Amino acid sequence: MFSAPSSPRGRVLIIAGSDSGGGAGIQADIKAVTAMGGYAATAITAITVQNTLGVHGVHPLPLDLIEAQARAVLDDIGADAIKTGMLGSVAVVERVAAILDTAGAPVVVDPVMVAKGGAPLLDDDAVGAVRSLMIPRAALLTPNAPEAETLTGVPVADLDGQRRAGDALLALGASAVLMKGGHVPGPTVLDLLMTPAGETLLEGPRIETTSTHGTGCTLASAIAAGLAQGWSLETAVTHGWAYVSEAIRRAPGLGGGHGPLDHGWPLRDRR
Repeated sequence: MFSAPSSPRGRVLIIAGSDSGGGAGIQADIKAVTAMGGYAATAITAITVQNTLGVHGVHPLPLDLIEAQARAVLDDIGADAIKTGMLGSVAVVERVAAILDTAGAPVVVDPVMVAKGGAPLLDDDAVGAVRSLMIPRAALLTPNAPEAETLTGVPVADLDGQRRAGDALLALGASAVLMKGGHVPGPTVLDLLMTPAGETLLEGPRIETTSTHGTGCTLASAIAAGLAQGWSLETAVTHGWAYVSEAIRRAPGLGGGHGPLDHGWPLRDRR
């Protein structure tokens, strides 16, 4: 496990892809970190051509440029936590893992594999690299059910499956796992925070909406913002979870497909 910084300032370095539609990826990450009271900096791994209807193009950035962005932030601004999202390829996973080893900050790993509309965001041959390189570096891993199944081979169709897959991910080296239940059918959404010391269940009614684009990115970044401010893992997860739930409820209904959340609701409520 990691130790909270002695003088946290809420700095979060986000290493992920850009979403031109603003609902997921870097754009959602920045909004979530800001709404949660943190400071967001970024290293963009890829530029996507994207809106609520789907991903229409993916353009990876050169490895040296990805690393240069991260090093520029770490060398000057620093980071109290790091969040990783879309990495895309084995080469990017390997380069990002090397960056993390020198960063000295807890890492929230969102193992992004597929966009909400079904477009692949991680090469098939990169799954093993995520398993061997990113999971052991994760202070918190935040897989949804399909991602957990891909990483572990354990079916996730109910809470028992979430628990068994979470145990497998802890065995692979993650310090903690948040098993998200949004893809598990049922009227109630159950997310399970698992650590070697025990588990915490987060439970809420399923919100019937198509405005769920970027929920995974948003949740991971909201949690990272809490960790960056020195919160305990459980506090960061529960506050991030509550923030995302309300952001889904207040979604503005933009676009003709999977719409974005209302990332800015806490800022308006503070006025």
